[in-house]
Amino acid sequence: MTSMISMRGVCKNFGTQAALTDFNLEVGRSEIVTLIGPSGSGKTTALRCMNFLETHEGGEIYIKGARLGYFEDAAGRRQRDTERNITGVLSPLAMVFQQFNLWPHMTALENVMAPLVLGRRMAKDKARNIAGAALERVGLSHRAAHHPAHLSGGQQQRVGIARALAIQPEVLLLDEPTSALDPELADEVLEIIQALAREGMTMVMVTHEMSFAADISSRVVFMEAGEIIEAGPPRSIFETPDSERLRDFLAPWKRRGLAVHMGRNAGTEAV
Repeated sequence: MTSMISMRGVCKNFGTQAALTDFNLEVGRSEIVTLIGPSGSGKTTALRCMNFLETHEGGEIYIKGARLGYFEDAAGRRQRDTERNITGVLSPLAMVFQQFNLWPHMTALENVMAPLVLGRRMAKDKARNIAGAALERVGLSHRAAHHPAHLSGGQQQRVGIARALAIQPEVLLLDEPTSALDPELADEVLEIIQALAREGMTMVMVTHEMSFAADISSRVVFMEAGEIIEAGPPRSIFETPDSERLRDFLAPWKRRGLAVHMGRNAGTEAV
């Protein structure tokens, strides 16, 4: 398996609060790894460390074999890498945020163009063509000229996904992509994510949508207090969890009749 993301003994603190403790995770090419757990368990922190939106105090993170963020100097001291090197290591990744993060004064098309023009210094004509294709991919080419205020929440999140896809990432990070949406609008976003899964996109996702996690994931990781409590294929996580803590966490969804369809890789053994 080609490792796209490798987190080895990663530690992250916020003041005296440990957000991640000796955190280890491998994400292979075309895997969909979903992080679940209670609020404050470190799921989003882990995702943001992968993208260096949060710096880690200990351990190492590798993106396609390249170390992210730090190096050891001649004396063996840990030093922060240059911004240019960090940007290069992060180039295979793109992130979709919980709150959309669209520029309100830009149209949908301009929002998707922005990372190409501003970040990659691409000519506007070329960026416009790529952005138009990305909007078409998420079914929003007809809304390209609309500003975020004139788009539904689901449409705004689809623009956010198009913006991420426009840079042609190899790995997509999704931080609770439907949590700000009502169920009807959430479905249209989940359909886009399912389509990307069918195309073989590597994804790491944080979500509270348990049924969706069971349906789409190659592997599900249950976290609490900055640590991995249990990880495995959806069938073992949702049907036969080993830990009492995971059973307790899933109990409310079970009581509400959690629909577990078990997705494309449900029987795959954990890596």
